[in-house]
Amino acid sequence: MKKVLMMAAMVSMLASCGGNANKAAEAEEDANTIVLFDGSSLEGWRGYGKDHVPARWSIEDGCLKFSGSGGGEAQTGEGGDLIYAAQKFKNFELELEWKISKGGNSGIFFLAQEVKNDKGGYEPIYVSAPECQVLDNENHPDAKLGKDGNRMSSSLYDMIPAKPQNAKPAGEWNKVKILCYKGTVVHYQNDEPVVEYHLWTDQWREMINNSKFSKEKWPVAYELLTNVGGENHEGYIGFQDHGDDVWFRNIKVKVLE
Repeated sequence: MKKVLMMAAMVSMLASCGGNANKAAEAEEDANTIVLFDGSSLEGWRGYGKDHVPARWSIEDGCLKFSGSGGGEAQTGEGGDLIYAAQKFKNFELELEWKISKGGNSGIFFLAQEVKNDKGGYEPIYVSAPECQVLDNENHPDAKLGKDGNRMSSSLYDMIPAKPQNAKPAGEWNKVKILCYKGTVVHYQNDEPVVEYHLWTDQWREMINNSKFSKEKWPVAYELLTNVGGENHEGYIGFQDHGDDVWFRNIKVKVLE
C-alpha cells in the first residue's frame, strides 16, 4: 500500500511540475504576444497615410471586414489600405485567419513604411513592404498571371509561389502565419510552410529585379524593397484594399526579440 501511495505521490508531483512548466510557457508567450484585433475594437488601427480608420473597414460578427467598392486597386475616398499603427514590428510571428469573397483579392503587408511622394500624397504601401497574397485562386485572374503561380494565395506576391498551394476556396477561412526573424521569412498556409526567403541578400535583390518592382520598371519600389524595413529593419503590419470584400480574424503577433 505504501508503494502505491508513494507512486501516486510521484505521479502527482510530476504532473504538477509539468503543469507549472506549461503555465510558465503560456505566461511567457502571453507576455510576448500582442492581440492586434480582439473582435470588438479597432484601437491601434488607422488608414495608411491617414489619421482615422476608413469607413469601408468595420467590425462584423467579431471579424475585421473590408466592404469592397468593386473598383479594384482604384481605392475610393472612404477606403484604402489599413495598418496597425500603434507599433512597428521587427522580429515576429504574425498569425491570423482570412476569408475572401468570390473573385476577391487582398493582401497582408509587413515591415511597411509610410512613404510620401512628390505629389503630396503617399506611395502605395506595397512599394515598401513584402506582400503575402490573399486571393480567390479559382476565380480571380491574378491566379493565372505572374510566373508559376506566384500571385496565388500566400505567395510572396509576384516573386515566389506558395507550394504546396493548399488554400481553401472563397467563403472559407484560411489560416496564415508569417515568421520574420533576422531576415528569414517563412509563410505558412493552413499549417504548412509554403514560402521561404531571406531579406537583404543578393538573392532578395535579384528576385525584386526580376519582378514588377524591378529597378528599370519601378525605381522607387526597387529602392524601398531592397532596403525593406528601413534602417531599423522594422515596419507596420497592414491589410490591402483591393476593392473586394475580405474578412480577417484572430490577428495576433508574437514578438521574438
